[in-house]
Amino acid sequence: MRAPGSYQELAELLRGRLPALAGGQLRIAHLLLADPEGTAYRGIAEAARLLEVRESSVTRFANMLGLPGYPDIMELCRGWVAEQAQLARRTEQAGEVESPGGLLSAALEQEQANLARTFGRIDRPSWLRAVELLAGAPRVHVIGLRESRGVADLAAQRLHEIRPAVHQLGRGSLPDELAELHEGEVLLAISVRRYAADTVRAAGYAGETGLPVVALTDNPAAPLAGTADVALYAETSGVSRSRSLTALTALAQALVTEVAIRLGDPKPDHALLDALRFYH
Repeated sequence: MRAPGSYQELAELLRGRLPALAGGQLRIAHLLLADPEGTAYRGIAEAARLLEVRESSVTRFANMLGLPGYPDIMELCRGWVAEQAQLARRTEQAGEVESPGGLLSAALEQEQANLARTFGRIDRPSWLRAVELLAGAPRVHVIGLRESRGVADLAAQRLHEIRPAVHQLGRGSLPDELAELHEGEVLLAISVRRYAADTVRAAGYAGETGLPVVALTDNPAAPLAGTADVALYAETSGVSRSRSLTALTALAQALVTEVAIRLGDPKPDHALLDALRFYH
């Protein structure tokens, strides 16, 4: 097995292995996916204490990934942190947004990378399962709060255009809205770091009520991923401290377009589907 040469490759490898991991190995993988910034400077002793595992377990985990040891994981994470810092510096130093190498150039570079990583890592069976659930359920509920609300608004609007019985949560009293969820329906939950607690709670309640949950989030260690029947992941790195929602929005639009095709829409958004096929 070829060892990962970047944090992005490490993350892809971990995502593929998550279903087979358990116990301490699963905790290690979740930490690496959720906190590359901390891992970059967190020594093996501190990591082992945080994860409640032995240092030898952390070393074996690195070996399992084809790396000589935990310091090599730290080095991959440091490379990723340096990339993000370089993009941030380019943004801060840009005198004019139109100047070569300025804000527009940095933003374009970052968004292209986000889209490529998002569509390139889609698991096809999970994608098709999400489409099946959203197309076939008698009713679809959509929730996305805080910074994810705009994406949820768009997804709910587009779903309403192609199928009946679409209900958006978060517009009134959430407990009252959750009372409208019934077994056999579907919840589409959208949230990225920093995760909206009410969205996570709604997804948990839906699962307990018997609703399959389709989650759009940013990594397999996210709270929604643990409660979802199907989770799809969007890259949200930005050129500043703010998260980018471009790839998340494109992912939601592509998903709704695929649902439209499943339901027989004669005029789907072919541009989005072409983008999905190109990256995948």
